[in-house]
Amino acid sequence: MRLVVAGKREIAEGVAHLTLRDPGGAPLPPWTPGAHVDLVLTPALTRPYSLCGDPADRTSYELAVRHEPAGRGGSRHVHEELAAGDELEVRGPRNEFELVPAGRYLFVAGGIGITPILPMIAEAESRGVPWRLVYGGRTRASMPFLDRLTGDRVELYPQDETGFPDLDALSPGDALVYCCGPSGLVDEVVRRCPPGSVRVERFTPREDAGAGPRAAFEVELARSGRALTVPADRSILSVLEEAGVPVLSSCQEGTCGTCETDVLGGVPDHRDSLLTPEERAAGDTMMICVSRSLTPRLVLDL
Repeated sequence: MRLVVAGKREIAEGVAHLTLRDPGGAPLPPWTPGAHVDLVLTPALTRPYSLCGDPADRTSYELAVRHEPAGRGGSRHVHEELAAGDELEVRGPRNEFELVPAGRYLFVAGGIGITPILPMIAEAESRGVPWRLVYGGRTRASMPFLDRLTGDRVELYPQDETGFPDLDALSPGDALVYCCGPSGLVDEVVRRCPPGSVRVERFTPREDAGAGPRAAFEVELARSGRALTVPADRSILSVLEEAGVPVLSSCQEGTCGTCETDVLGGVPDHRDSLLTPEERAAGDTMMICVSRSLTPRLVLDL
């Protein structure tokens, strides 16, 4: 899609809120809580950002982006280059963080990790499902959307006032836990929750992501029958791009799911920070930007 930046404003210290619309006023593709879109900021710079508005509003997409000057360039471009009235290519929406039905929810957010959680809370509220939110940040002024988060089900932890949230006291019980934020927070929440009770979305890869031996292997493209060699020092994604195979990608570090590809044969060596243990065990999909192969050949649905 080509969308226009209909509005840009600061909603917290270092956080820009974007409103994107179709230039001709056409309705935008539907989405569900937890979804993200990819912003093609330059030909060499594509980044995923979570949608944080109302899924029922087909007239616009809302995003919130924290300025990370030491990051890989996406947030700097949004904050320093992108302006109201600009048009840009937008891909998606896609959802790798889907809100699945549950009897109750515990939401845990760190900083800008509140963005995918906001529409989840609204969805839980509309279904009449009990929920609780634990939301931490560096300072109250740096935590976006505080005006939308009130009531006794919301626990706020500005670090300069309260310190870090007491994760030992989370007590999820029978709640399904959704957590988004810095890797340290996500890792600690996962460690404290029973297996299968937590869904996470990360800003950066897990510390152990990408670990393991690296050897060359072949990928067969099922739709064309082509076979390509992936050297030990290259990713599947880079080999496919060099060979002119059309594939989508965004983060290129195994966190966003844009490059997820179906596996028709062979055993993938999962090195992403996104798939659940059950999805990894099934072996029928993989993130080709970082994952490799445990067998001499993989057959991909490409």
